[in-house]
Amino acid sequence: MKLISNPTSDDSKKAAVALTHGNLVIFPTETVYGIGADASNSQAINRIYRIKNRPNSSPLIVHISNIRNLIHWASDVPNYAKTLGNTFWPGPMTLILKRSTGVSDLLTGGQSSVGIRVPSNRIAQDLLLEFENLGGLGIAAPSANRHGEVSATTADAAQEVFGDEGISGDLILNGGTCEYGIESTIINCTDASPSILRPGVITPELIEVYTGITCNPSKNSHGVIAPGMSLKHYAPQTKILINQLPEKGDGLIAGGDFPTPPGVVRIASPKNLFEYAKTLYQSFEKADSLKVKRLCIYLPDSESGIAEAIKDRVLKAASR
Repeated sequence: MKLISNPTSDDSKKAAVALTHGNLVIFPTETVYGIGADASNSQAINRIYRIKNRPNSSPLIVHISNIRNLIHWASDVPNYAKTLGNTFWPGPMTLILKRSTGVSDLLTGGQSSVGIRVPSNRIAQDLLLEFENLGGLGIAAPSANRHGEVSATTADAAQEVFGDEGISGDLILNGGTCEYGIESTIINCTDASPSILRPGVITPELIEVYTGITCNPSKNSHGVIAPGMSLKHYAPQTKILINQLPEKGDGLIAGGDFPTPPGVVRIASPKNLFEYAKTLYQSFEKADSLKVKRLCIYLPDSESGIAEAIKDRVLKAASR
């Protein structure tokens, strides 16, 4: 895949045209990099599944430029979902909604719901607007990684995985390191009240503040399947140990106040929760590149929303 650094508006137009021709475009969002295709092009969507080794039962998230474009993808949108969209979009939130007639089973994993997101990253927004100007309705874009492995938060990480596998016309838009570093909060909006299927920056407390409805993280009465819900996910090659004292030769991720034992390789010392989240996947990649056999991770003590998201990613990565 051709890598374009510091993409201009002309580069965004070029990438949008590539999408209309059935090509794939890897682009940054504020969460992680996505590998995108025209959400209305079944052949292009199938390429995403093949190149990621992703099962067809695992639904994709459709990215749109603004909430008004929901009309093309979702139906019977509840008022609380509209409130969430108007409050947190553009931003790191995916809403699971009842799908409109004509939405492909390829996007939804055969479910009656569809995942929709409006990213805030400038490059992602430029790409979406250019694509929509060409008649596109949305970009299907899961994270730019092999299924179950570490999500890319830099263009270099995405290129290392997919750089040699694209066809002529496929592109990577290099927008630097992603702002948050972990995937979007996924909220099921197919029930009478919202529930979180994947934790992220948008917390249950924020959802309740703006909707006036208690958000139950465990409620999923419709059995909706969403990205990142499998037991094993986000996993590096290195074996992960949680809250265990590292031994000589092990890698370590822990807060800066945790001392590094002799012979242990310090992988990361996040100063706060946002730095922890932003550097988590890069730390996984570093541990793999250094070929440490074990990576000891000390989880944050906090119970805040982003801490729960970090714990979710680490626990699933440790399930390899």
